Amino acid sequence: MNISEVKSGMMGVNIKGKVKSIGEIRTVNTKYGERKVADAVLDDGTGQIKLTLWGEQIDKIKIGNNVEIVDGMTREWQDQIQISVGKRGELKVNSDEM
Repeated sequence: MNISEVKSGMMGVNIKGKVKSIGEIRTVNTKYGERKVADAVLDDGTGQIKLTLWGEQIDKIKIGNNVEIVDGMTREWQDQIQISVGKRGELKVNSDEM
């Protein structure tokens, strides 16, 4: 699926993109306790989407990496569609640049 086709509320989303930026790591309180979170921006040439990274996912990627989200889920937050891996999904990282 292309990033330009992604809509809020989708489940089972599979997309690939290049990491364009990674935001600051912050700590948030969740129902699971304190967790680290950061946002990255993915670009696939058809559009960009914010990727929410949790915990150990943050250390897996760097700017310029090609990544694939398998079985991800989307939602809208502050008028922006975001994708995350969720509990069932997978984040695959290819360190080679496009």
